[in-house]
Amino acid sequence: MKLDTQQNRKFLSASDVATILDVSRSTAYRIIRRLNRDLEKSGKITIPGKISSKYFYENVYL
Repeated sequence: MKLDTQQNRKFLSASDVATILDVSRSTAYRIIRRLNRDLEKSGKITIPGKISSKYFYENVYL
C-alpha cells in the first residue's frame, strides 16, 4: 500500500504502521497500544489494533 493512500484512510492497522515506520508488526502493535492508551485517557473511544491515521501522523515524527 502506498504512503499517500494510507494517509487518506481514517484508521491504520498494525501492518500499515509497520510499513510506514519500517518496524516489525509486534512493534507496530506496541506503538498502537501506546497511542490508544493516550486517546483513552482523554476520553476517546479506541479500536484495539487500529489507530486513527490523523492522530498517528500528528504524534509520530516522520
